[in-house]
Amino acid sequence: MAKNIQLDVYHGKEASVNAYLFSDGESMIAVDCLRNSEEASLLADRIKSHQKPLTHILITHGHPDHFLGMNVLKQQFPHARIVVTKAEIKKDITGFAAWMESVGWLEAEPAMKPKTATNENGFDYEANVEVLNADTLALAEGAVLEINSDYDPSECEHLTTIYSRDLNAFFPNDFVYHGVHPWLAVDQNNIDYWKTQLNRFKTQWEGQNPKIYPGHGIPGDVSMFDEMRKYIEDFEATIKSSKNRAEAMDTMKKLYPKHQQAHFLLFHSVNGWMPE
Repeated sequence: MAKNIQLDVYHGKEASVNAYLFSDGESMIAVDCLRNSEEASLLADRIKSHQKPLTHILITHGHPDHFLGMNVLKQQFPHARIVVTKAEIKKDITGFAAWMESVGWLEAEPAMKPKTATNENGFDYEANVEVLNADTLALAEGAVLEINSDYDPSECEHLTTIYSRDLNAFFPNDFVYHGVHPWLAVDQNNIDYWKTQLNRFKTQWEGQNPKIYPGHGIPGDVSMFDEMRKYIEDFEATIKSSKNRAEAMDTMKKLYPKHQQAHFLLFHSVNGWMPE
C-alpha cells in the first residue's frame, strides 16, 4: 500500500537548478539547497510553510549550485542532518568549496568559505556534512526514498539519483537537464558514460513510466532520456564542426532557442572544449 508522501518542487533562478521537498504528515526531507544564500532563504521559507520538522538535507553531488545554500538551511534548521550517500561526495563538496575560495568565487558567499585555523567563522564542512552510507531515506510515516550513487563519472564525478515508489517518480538529478543547457565541461570519458547511462535509464524505466524530475528544468516523462542524449550528440557535433567559440555558441543557441542558461552553462561548456 502506498505511503503518505507529498512532493514540493522549488525551481531556483540561478543556474535553473531545482530543490525537492518530500513530506508526510510528520516530517520533511529536502534534496539540494540551491546556488546562493538569497535563494536558500526563500527555500527555507517554503520549508517553514509546511509546518513540519525537517529531518534531512540530502546533497546529491559536489557542484556548488546544489550545496551553497547549506549554511542558510543549517542556521534555519539546526536539527536537520545534512547528508550525502558516500564519502566521495563529501570529498567532492569540500574540494570544490576549497577551490572556489582559492579563485575568489566565494566572495559573495563568505559564510560558505571553509572553516580553517585562520577562518574560524567559515563553514565546517567536515562536522556538518554526514556520510549516510545507506541506500534509503525514510520519512517519519514510513515512505522511503531509494537513493543510488553507484555510477561512473558523468556530469560530475559522483552523482545521486532518487526513486519514490509511492509517487512513481524518478529523480535522475544532473544526468538530465530539461529545457536548460547542461554542464558539459567534462572529459570525453564522462560524456561517453553519460550517454550510456541515459540509455540504461530509458531501458530501466520506460515500462514503468515514472514522472521524471531533472536536476535543472521542469519535470517530464521518460522521453527526456532520449532528448538529453540527442542534446549531447548535437553538442559534440557542434564542437567538432565549429571554427571558434562564437560559432559554436551561435549554433547551439539556434538548435535550442528556448533553452535557458546559454550565458552561463552553455558558455562554460563551449569554453571547456574549444581553445580561445
